[in-house]
Amino acid sequence: MRTAIVTDSNSGITQEQAKAEGAYVIPMPFMIDGTVYYEDIDLSQDEFYERMEAGCDITTSQPTPETIMDLWDGLLKDYDAIVHIPMSSGLSGAYQTACVLAQDYENRVQVVNNQRISVTQRQSVLDAKIMADQGVPASEIKDILEETKFESSIYITVDTLKYLKKGGRITPAAAALGTLLKLKPVLTIQGEKLDAFAKARTMKQAKGMMINAIGRDLAERFGDPEAEADYLQIAHTRNEEAAREFAQELQTAYPGADIYVDHLALSIACHVGPGTLAVACTKKLGL
Repeated sequence: MRTAIVTDSNSGITQEQAKAEGAYVIPMPFMIDGTVYYEDIDLSQDEFYERMEAGCDITTSQPTPETIMDLWDGLLKDYDAIVHIPMSSGLSGAYQTACVLAQDYENRVQVVNNQRISVTQRQSVLDAKIMADQGVPASEIKDILEETKFESSIYITVDTLKYLKKGGRITPAAAALGTLLKLKPVLTIQGEKLDAFAKARTMKQAKGMMINAIGRDLAERFGDPEAEADYLQIAHTRNEEAAREFAQELQTAYPGADIYVDHLALSIACHVGPGTLAVACTKKLGL
């Protein structure tokens, strides 16, 4: 059985990377000052942040049903089945939309409620592709990804509260007080949603909190204190140098671990702004 692996650009996987991995990525649409752009098609990372810093009105949207079905229809001419891995159902309605559309495909499209986004969603895509290449049926791939959906963790700190305020994630009063006190909030994604985790006074303190939090998750939740059975990931928003430095700090804590560094998905960047750093871990499936 030939199974295609489909995701969206919330995974952080670019069109070029998708081709290299043998997967397929639906670009997420963004409305910028009334014009629709598609991530990594006619909207690059640099263009996005330039528009954001210029104060443009930016909102996210879902791909149209036609966009999704056109891709599925094309793939099913060459593949027997599709495993579709959208972003977390707690962060978007993309999963629910895909489920409704899949009802017309007689079980040939398996939609995964994986509760992940960005680098952890990316890892699910890579794992799914390995299983597909091994001949694992699409329905079993879906089951495995859903059974392990909470075996990942993300912590994020932002450089400014401006975008959390703009997106309604915090109140204007909280944003004003946080800016006055120069607070660096640490947020977390533990499955479904983006939630508050802690507050730091400096970026250095925030990074320390995140490394400690990942360490607790590795040791207590995943039983892997040396990060030998987990993937470690660093993600950022237009903050490459700081991300590489952060990766070195994480490497010092876990010298035997392979650490992947990439951009945060633009769907997250809309809410957190440039200068953001994130650290994540994802349990290896032993494939």
